[in-house]
Amino acid sequence: MKISPRQFTSLVFKILCSAITLFALLVLCILILHILEQGWQWLSLNFVSNFPSRLPHKAGIKSAIYGTIWILTLTALISIPLGVCSAIYLEEYAPKKKWVSWIHLNISNLAGVPSIVYGLLGLAMFARYLKMGQSVLTGAMTISLLVLPIIIISASKAIRAVPDSIREAAFAMGARRWQVILGQVLPASIPGILTGVILSNSRAIGESAPLLIVGALSYVAFVPESISDPFTTLPVQIFNWASRPQEEFHGLAGAGIIVLLAILFLMNIVAMIFRQKLGKYKL
Repeated sequence: MKISPRQFTSLVFKILCSAITLFALLVLCILILHILEQGWQWLSLNFVSNFPSRLPHKAGIKSAIYGTIWILTLTALISIPLGVCSAIYLEEYAPKKKWVSWIHLNISNLAGVPSIVYGLLGLAMFARYLKMGQSVLTGAMTISLLVLPIIIISASKAIRAVPDSIREAAFAMGARRWQVILGQVLPASIPGILTGVILSNSRAIGESAPLLIVGALSYVAFVPESISDPFTTLPVQIFNWASRPQEEFHGLAGAGIIVLLAILFLMNIVAMIFRQKLGKYKL
């Protein structure tokens, strides 16, 4: 059977994409197996319940786990309402003018800015200008700046995907604009919004560079009790252990990565369950 040049090009492109995907999956599997081999023997209840120590066999990640939970919780409380409300304004209230398109373009550009730039911004604005210091709130505000563009972009696309016929039907029934948004648009766009939340949280939980810039400590032998306390997180603690020359600390870093991945998977599974439960409308 004779294949046209267009079909041949399509076939070659498909094979190339499949090969690249398989190669990426292979590299990922090798990395995960290496981490499991290196860190599995260090996993124990003491590892989770102990504070960091200069002695490898007594070291743990208790303070890092609590710090990570603090940062993620505050980041979600700050970034999700701001991101969703910003998307609602841009899609439902803002006039269709050139400056609105300019805002969309800049938000898309901000999503690709290196995280260390947000760390420098957080250091200048929150830690020094607002005098928050090396606190949990400083870290959460900095990470919120980092993930806000992702939430705004995903929420905007989800809201934009809601058919205009749903809005027109609600307006025809006499509903006000805010009633249409809360009663029809938001429920229909929740799956897309939650997708953006999952992606933003996945990025937030793995960030270390901006937190190191704003003053996250690599050795914390206590649990943060308020938003003004110093803190550390799992990525910062893992970075500290991985940078040490002793082989034992490399094993601890592998164990910390396993715990971090477990928390990430659990968090994403819960978010996807919520997305399935709340996704009542099929567009």
